[in-house]
Amino acid sequence: MFLKQIQTRRSIRKFTDRSVDKEIIDQLIEAALRAPSSRDFRPWRFIVVDQPDLLAKLADAKPHGASFLKNAPLGFVVCGDPDGSDVWVEDCAIASTFIHLAAHDLGLGSCWIQIRKRDRSPDKTADAYIKELLDIPDNMAVESIIAIGYPDETKSGHSKTALAYDKVFFNHFGKAMP
Repeated sequence: MFLKQIQTRRSIRKFTDRSVDKEIIDQLIEAALRAPSSRDFRPWRFIVVDQPDLLAKLADAKPHGASFLKNAPLGFVVCGDPDGSDVWVEDCAIASTFIHLAAHDLGLGSCWIQIRKRDRSPDKTADAYIKELLDIPDNMAVESIIAIGYPDETKSGHSKTALAYDKVFFNHFGKAMP
């Protein structure tokens, strides 16, 4: 059930060293390709990375928030074509979310690593670093990397009482829920 998936999914940053079987990778790819996109332009591109040396280098794409990728057996680099759609960011974000939910449904853990608008150093963006590393054409942009693997940590879903219902309004901004 979909609601159960979103109630129990959490970002996982610790993975076992178990590799992800090709059949499961194929299911993750299918989930990504089934993501909706504005006007069905499908501006996204996906690079599936399972080589430990490449994952370690990708983990160095930015100074904070990516180091755990070096211990993941799998990464999905989500790219978009800004010339192919004016809403490529949104389409790539939706596809990234589909990958997350599919991973959870398949018993895997995952965590989003934000790349777009992040710097690797004062003189190089995370996007530029990854483009060089993976031979991504200049006209493409890197949105995110989704780290994927079998969880080596257990996290409970957020409780319903922890949800920010105070950020939900009815009919007009600021109008509380009835």
